[in-house]
Amino acid sequence: MTYTTLTLEQRERVLHIVLNRPERLNAINREMPRELERAVADANVNDSVRVLVLRGAGRAFCAGYDLDWGTRLEHDVQAQVGWDPVRDFTVMSENVACFMSLWNSRKPVIAQVHGWCVGGGSDLVLCADLIMAARDAQIGYPPARVWGSPTSALWAYRIGMEQAKRLLLTGDAVDGATAERIGLIYRAVPAADLDHEVGALANRMALLPVNQLIMMKLLVNQAYENMGLRTSQTIGTLLDGIARHTPEGVAWREQALQHGVKAALALRDGPFQDYGSRKKS
Repeated sequence: MTYTTLTLEQRERVLHIVLNRPERLNAINREMPRELERAVADANVNDSVRVLVLRGAGRAFCAGYDLDWGTRLEHDVQAQVGWDPVRDFTVMSENVACFMSLWNSRKPVIAQVHGWCVGGGSDLVLCADLIMAARDAQIGYPPARVWGSPTSALWAYRIGMEQAKRLLLTGDAVDGATAERIGLIYRAVPAADLDHEVGALANRMALLPVNQLIMMKLLVNQAYENMGLRTSQTIGTLLDGIARHTPEGVAWREQALQHGVKAALALRDGPFQDYGSRKKS
């Protein structure tokens, strides 16, 4: 299989799936989710693979959706046919299904996070079984401020109501060390040690027979399925479409188109930037 947004590297029984758009900080375009789903499906029928590792090339794991592409697409579709909520839900549900290929993978998936992991990148990474991150990585969902709602909807399932509301009602990101403390990820390590530590964990998991790995993952995942995860994802995906078409969401998109995404993000995030300095004072 030829990929345009991924590279694959097998290290003994561990397959590394690498998001490979480093010039865009591995931002998600239309092809990436579908290529990821295919790569995971192929790994699941490859008898030489027992564990998958998902990581990003370059300076970041994933900076979310490619907003240069996404804002233009939203504008063009709405100009041509208007907003069809069902069409919107259908398209975004396809992306969620691709992200959830990590969750549905019979073989366990470890996400290796460095740099930024925000927006749609967090939707993606939270579908992995275990997340190990650099201590200085940044994980969050800034589109909670405007223009988005988490579609994989795994925040509350991973960290509980209080912490999920704290992050989603502000759009604040947390560093890897904080993410470990609140239970969002399994472990945070120095950036220089991340590849080694992920490899050691993956190799240890790969000592188990494949049938045991499948059964243990299924047992834990089913508990969350029984808590209504799929219903939450349906609501989250519907709300994401609504958020992009509120008066504030449309205004933000127009700002991005007229002045550039960076300028629109600076305007969105500006009121939140002094929080860190107030905490230190």
